[in-house]
Amino acid sequence: MENYRPTPLWSLSRMAEELGVASLTVKDEAPRFGLGSYKVLGAAWAASRLASRGNCPPYFSAATAGNHGKALAWACRQLGKRAVIFVPRTIAPHRADEIRQLGADVIAVPADYDEAVRVCAQQSAERGWQMVSDIGFGSYNEVPELVMEGYRTLFREADWQRQALRLPDPTVVMVQAGVGGLAGAAVRHYLDKERPSRPAIAVVEPTEADCHLESILSIRGTPAASAGALNSVMSGLNCGQVSTTSWPDVRSGVRVFLTVEDALAERAMIAYYRPAAPDAPVTSGASGAAGLAALFALMETPEFEPARRALRLGPQSHVLAVNTEGDTDRAHFSRVVGG
Repeated sequence: MENYRPTPLWSLSRMAEELGVASLTVKDEAPRFGLGSYKVLGAAWAASRLASRGNCPPYFSAATAGNHGKALAWACRQLGKRAVIFVPRTIAPHRADEIRQLGADVIAVPADYDEAVRVCAQQSAERGWQMVSDIGFGSYNEVPELVMEGYRTLFREADWQRQALRLPDPTVVMVQAGVGGLAGAAVRHYLDKERPSRPAIAVVEPTEADCHLESILSIRGTPAASAGALNSVMSGLNCGQVSTTSWPDVRSGVRVFLTVEDALAERAMIAYYRPAAPDAPVTSGASGAAGLAALFALMETPEFEPARRALRLGPQSHVLAVNTEGDTDRAHFSRVVGG
């Protein structure tokens, strides 16, 4: 793709020392194509594969909490397609405006994200639009599979960058879960049978949007709805249902599932943005900081001792976190970090 370049992999040695781990690296997706999030990796890959087919319709659609819709709108502009994006009532107005500025039609749904997905699927079927969603449901799995393939790009980049910097392979990977596409991509990448080393993977989500935790605790580990109110400041993770595409991988491959409160995510935003020297500052939104927030919880909270043991997390651990977004909600970012 034109203007493609890998996003940074930061080594935060001072923060690692403070947390009591051997190393902490952060894959920083905030600069990705100037869009502020990793989502474009999945949306652009899926859209380009679909557009290469001869019978592809001119309209692509999706539901979004913000970043996925913006990514699809950008991809459609590159591909000469029209984007129709369904947004829930919880979306910040400026996020919807940014999607419109990329040429997309924005349709407001007076309900939560999960209902926006349902409305998008219904209208897309009725109007012959190609839905490009990152959540699998029912028989809708091919496109979310393509989205997950695209997400693996960031983990491949991280491997190349670790080799170039002569950094050890990660022993623990902290990854956010909204509907689960990124977590599923992490499992497929890091637990691939061809890899010489396989890290333990921990999935983190907001306490108020805990569909993965509810699912793993359900009878036979079947998908279950979140028990929370879906009103976290980690807005990109406010998802009430897991993707049926990614869930089998996540269920079998993730070592630890945990949730974090909003206040801890905001503390992680500040820690990223105002680190002690020599660590580089990282601009992170609340969803982007969730992985670091989970690491804080694991290393500092006695209740998480069993999870820490399960991950073998300690002075010999090499931890990888993913900053999945930058200051995509600028008002919230300014309130939290004062920048």
